[in-house]
Amino acid sequence: MSWNDFKIILRYVGSLLLIVSLLALVSIAVPLVFGEYEAIYAMLVTSVLAGIAGLGLKFIGKTEGEIQLTHAMAISSIAWLVIPLLGSIPYILIEGMSPLNSVFESTSGWTGTGLTMITAPSQLTHTIQFWRSLTQWIGGVGVIVLIISIITRPGTSMYHLYRAEGREEKIFPRIMTTVRMIWWIYFLLTILSILILLVAGMPLWDSINHGMTTISTGGFSVKDSSIASYDNSLIELALIPIMLMGAIPFLVHYKVLKGNVGAFFNDVQSRSLLILLFLGGGLLVAENFLSYGWWSEAFRYSIFQAVSGLTCTGLQTATVHSWAPNAKLIIILLMLIGGAAGSTAGGIKIVRAAAMFTGIGWWYRKLSLPHEVVVVQKFGDKVLSDDEMGAQLNEAAIISFLWVLFLFMGIFVMLHIAPPPYYVDDVIFEVVSAQSNVGLSTGITSPDMMWVGKLMLIFNMWIGRLEIIPIIVTFKVLLRRFG
Repeated sequence: MSWNDFKIILRYVGSLLLIVSLLALVSIAVPLVFGEYEAIYAMLVTSVLAGIAGLGLKFIGKTEGEIQLTHAMAISSIAWLVIPLLGSIPYILIEGMSPLNSVFESTSGWTGTGLTMITAPSQLTHTIQFWRSLTQWIGGVGVIVLIISIITRPGTSMYHLYRAEGREEKIFPRIMTTVRMIWWIYFLLTILSILILLVAGMPLWDSINHGMTTISTGGFSVKDSSIASYDNSLIELALIPIMLMGAIPFLVHYKVLKGNVGAFFNDVQSRSLLILLFLGGGLLVAENFLSYGWWSEAFRYSIFQAVSGLTCTGLQTATVHSWAPNAKLIIILLMLIGGAAGSTAGGIKIVRAAAMFTGIGWWYRKLSLPHEVVVVQKFGDKVLSDDEMGAQLNEAAIISFLWVLFLFMGIFVMLHIAPPPYYVDDVIFEVVSAQSNVGLSTGITSPDMMWVGKLMLIFNMWIGRLEIIPIIVTFKVLLRRFG
């Protein structure tokens, strides 16, 4: 990779940092409204530093070169490291958090994870409560997707950036039109989410924050015990459809908004989401009945946690640490699969799980039929040729293998630092929650956790948000250049 290639990367990372600068500047409205005037200084400092860094990188990266897919993956990998660093400044200046805890909180926010270093979110300033929610709301769709909607540069370079942040589906042929429609749909769903929570009885400020963090499947809360603090079954019931909306592809939302309600049931990922919820939720209810002793309580807490885990939202109404290992295993599997590709959810993604499940039958038919027979496979609304199905299966298998490999790395490290009350099942739960960008916790994640554990989970959140491949490509490029 030449110096000119690095200049292209730096130029676009600089543009992304200018977005952070703008977001911090806009957030000054919150301390002005609530009279938290000391917080204005912190947000200004964040905005200025991000602005200087962004402009500096754009100046260094002045070049006429176009983005290739390798550039886009490097831009995505580097930006998702640098943005949380700048996003941590308000936590340090306003709440006095340590730099590492602040970076952890910021990474958890931008990646839409929801694991937290803050033990009492209700005691935070309104400024930080909103900043946490805003980072999750923007991060849910993606900072790169946001900048594509602003930049008016045609060509394939924007599509490379779009793909580098883990997206493939297009609503329209032009990528810029697609991302702008995604943001309009997202904004509409956010307003709808806030209204649903208001009707359910949640206070206005809480509704705004939880509306943003739920539709983004982020999971940050302004309450100390997340949604359990309300102890309100109506609010819990209202949050379930919002979490599900966040885990459904934007393409499906677009079709439904255009009047094609059947698109939801015709979409393989949306159907699979409901099937997984029915199976996983049902098993969890049966398992937890032994713990709660009442079907009503087992149903209430199991279904909410199952939806929260599968959609990778991370809102919590139960103390998962006290659950039986079998119950935790069910949630672990749901978190591992995650929501739909093309949504705000994390995890390996339903489309890859469906590809591997479908691929079993396809592979069996290939082995059992004569060699000259061409095996085609229906996958969703598409009919795939032999080569196409093979490529789909290979991609799903490679990503899943790498996903599990990095999970083992995280589990190995966390087993060495988890305190005595926590066992192997708790550690696996926590690492899967971090890498799938979920946020459900057994309690291991806390300000008292060893620094090694914090760094490990930051790494897991980072690679999970980018779905691994961009990071591997970036390391390969850097090693080739400097190795």
